[in-house]
Amino acid sequence: MSKLEEMQAKIEALEAANKLLKDKADASAKARFRCQVSEKKAVSFYGLGRFPVTLYDEQWSALANQMPTILAFCEEARKAGKLQTEAEKAAAKEAAKKAAAAKKAEAPTV
Repeated sequence: MSKLEEMQAKIEALEAANKLLKDKADASAKARFRCQVSEKKAVSFYGLGRFPVTLYDEQWSALANQMPTILAFCEEARKAGKLQTEAEKAAAKEAAKKAAAAKKAEAPTV
């Protein structure tokens, strides 16, 4: 097998592996969010955070009808710097951990 053929075979193998990874990522993204009807006949939406968001049918409809208002409010708050992103939240949490560790290290042992 020549070098050219070897390189072509490697490229084909890498393209196949890349396609598998993309397909897996797409499936994972679709599975990230899901809905389920609860015992009390409410709709629970999973995937936004640690706990589901659970509302009754009429509440979901009312929320959906208010989405333009909610999105406009969030956009204004974002522009004003009033909203915290997930990255900022994680950074603040990490800073608080470091501060607590530093304070604990400075405390005299008895």
